[in-house]
Amino acid sequence: MDISRRNMLIAAAATPAALQGTGALASTADAAPSAAMLAQRPPMGWNSWNSFAGTINEAQALETAAIMRDRLLPFGYDIFTVDIQWYEPEASGYVYNDAPVPALDAHGRLVPAPNRFPSAGGGEGFAPLGRQIHAMGLKFGIHVMRGIAREAVRRNLPIHGTDLRARDIADISSTCAWNPDMYGVDMSKPGAQDYYDGLFRLYASWGVDFIKMDDMSRPYDPHAPEIEAAATAIARCGRPMVLSVSPGETPLLRGDHVRRHAQMWRISDDFWDEWPLLEAQFTRLENWTPWRAPGAWPDADMLPLGRLALGERDSRFTPAEQRTLMTLWSIARSPLIMGGDLRHLDAATLALLTNREVLQVNQRSIGNRPHFVADGQRVWTARAEDGDDLYLALFNLTDSARETGVMLRQIGAEGPVMLRDLWEGRDLGRADDRIAAMLPAHGAALYRLRAA
Repeated sequence: MDISRRNMLIAAAATPAALQGTGALASTADAAPSAAMLAQRPPMGWNSWNSFAGTINEAQALETAAIMRDRLLPFGYDIFTVDIQWYEPEASGYVYNDAPVPALDAHGRLVPAPNRFPSAGGGEGFAPLGRQIHAMGLKFGIHVMRGIAREAVRRNLPIHGTDLRARDIADISSTCAWNPDMYGVDMSKPGAQDYYDGLFRLYASWGVDFIKMDDMSRPYDPHAPEIEAAATAIARCGRPMVLSVSPGETPLLRGDHVRRHAQMWRISDDFWDEWPLLEAQFTRLENWTPWRAPGAWPDADMLPLGRLALGERDSRFTPAEQRTLMTLWSIARSPLIMGGDLRHLDAATLALLTNREVLQVNQRSIGNRPHFVADGQRVWTARAEDGDDLYLALFNLTDSARETGVMLRQIGAEGPVMLRDLWEGRDLGRADDRIAAMLPAHGAALYRLRAA
């Protein structure tokens, strides 16, 4: 069987039976992205949560952004994101203050705490920081919480552009289970969409390119109107912004809804450097395969690599598990958002993040799909966007070293093929019927297959 015929088989197999009757999704999964589409490829960048919690300040942000510009931007990591509680003057770590008094503008919109972001004073907000981030060639992202600040409701501040006030739109019964900052917005109330429109116009004036919006998907259905409101507000604000919906396990049954309103959506709770959490992401990424498409990326969360947790420790993942993490995120085309402290970026972590052949799989592959061939292992394939070559990822999920392999016919192919090891950057020669490797516990391999 030639490579073209093999690829046709793989593409056909990638359309699950569950999608029969949803032809639009099945036919567009590998469609070429349009020039106007947001997030045509999986977003790549850095986020402050894994290393700074809610404590990052302006000096730390600029220092980190400069390192990102020099060491990661050349490889495609271009979104710099300030995560949660940049508006909280007393933020101290991963535990939130019970009764925060955040920085607000006159219309109840959260603004950067000036003691942490001095350039935000005088009503400037994040605009000065945004300009400096853009000057480095990076895009600027911020984390926001769903809803309206409780402090704005307590003070009953006016809603921008209306005669209404915060209490007119707040739903005080809708609160986040783990963060005390916000109330939900009742989207059935007059002024609710105006509030979100004004919020995103403010972000546009700051030069924001990327919004990570939290407390949006647990539970999903009650929060769906606010997901829609955010998407509508972005469309009206005059500036393109990628919307990333977080956290929790977005329900598979709401895949069509979330992909119509956001470009990224989290498929799990916060992902940290523990093997059981990594192992669980295999099933989640497998399940979300039908919904993956240009401009619509199931998000397995950030990469907890390098120095983490306010500098208290390095990643607990073994070297083999770190390679597995990057291999899975790449072959499944999850966004690649580094979470470790770039001020302590070691050579091994940098090499892991910047392997150009591996990044090519994440950014320029199609037909990405799992295969189920044996217990204790996982197999994924994809097609190269620029030709007929196949990508093949092998994973050993067991606790011991073992040979892990697959017959070519099991992935819809026939030999012979020429094999290239992408992690090692070297050609391995010809394979006629089967591809196998001795992998360490929790290890992975990633290959490119070309017709011999």
